[in-house]
Amino acid sequence: MILDLFKLDGKVALVTGAGRGLGQAMAIALAEAGANVAGLDVISQDETAAQVQALGRRFLPVSANLLAAHADDMTKVIDEVVNGLGRLDILVNNAGIIRRAPVLEFSEKDWDDVMAINLKAVFLLSQAAGKAMVAQGSGKIINIASMLSFQGGIRVPSYTASKSGVAGLTRLFANELAAKGLNINAIAPGYMATDNTAPLRADTDRAPAILDRIPAGRWGEPSDLMGAVVFLASAASDYVNGAIVPVDGGWLTR
Repeated sequence: MILDLFKLDGKVALVTGAGRGLGQAMAIALAEAGANVAGLDVISQDETAAQVQALGRRFLPVSANLLAAHADDMTKVIDEVVNGLGRLDILVNNAGIIRRAPVLEFSEKDWDDVMAINLKAVFLLSQAAGKAMVAQGSGKIINIASMLSFQGGIRVPSYTASKSGVAGLTRLFANELAAKGLNINAIAPGYMATDNTAPLRADTDRAPAILDRIPAGRWGEPSDLMGAVVFLASAASDYVNGAIVPVDGGWLTR
C-alpha cells in the first residue's frame, strides 16, 4: 500500500534546532510517522521531548554549539545519537540564524556567525552523518534551504549567501552519495511565522507587502513543513535526489 511507504517505524532521526519552531514541528512529524528522534539544540527541548514521548517514541536530547563547531564535534554528535538510539537514518539540518543590516553596513561578525551555523555546521554534520549512513547503505539527509536559495533578498547578505550555499551543498552531496544509497534533498520554506520573521511581521510596511505577494494569502506555519519532511525522510522519496522543494504558499510563482 502506498501509505506504507511513508512509515518511519524503526527509523532514527536527528533534527537540529528541535527546541522550537520549524525544527520542533518536523521532529514531531517524524515521530508521528514512527521514528525515534534525537534533537540538537542549545535551548531547552523539554516541550519537544514531551510531545515525541507522548507518541510512544524515544527522544534523545543532544547539546552542541554549532557556532563553534569543528569536524570532531560533529562526529561526536553522530556517535552520541548512534550510541543512544542504535542507528541514524535521517538527518534534518534545520538550525539556523539570521542577522539583518544594510549590505554596506553589515558587520564581519554577523557574516561569520551566520555562515558558521547555517553553512559550515550543515556541511560538517552532513559529512559525519554521511559516513555513518554510507556504512549502513542507506540514509536521508534533509537540509532546510530558503526562498533566498533562489532570490537575493535585502538586508540579509550572510543569510542569502548561506542559504544559496545550502542549495549547492544539497546538490553536491546528492551527486556524490546517491549511488551509495543515500538521498539528499532540501526543503525551502517560504515566509513562516517563526521567531526569525518576527521583525518582518511587526514591520507595518513590509509585512503587508510580503503577504500581498503570497498566493495562499497567509504566512506559513511550522506545521506546513510536516508533510514535506516525512515524504523526504521516507521510502516514498527513494528516487528523489538533489531536489530543493519549496513550501512557500506559491511565493516563487509571483
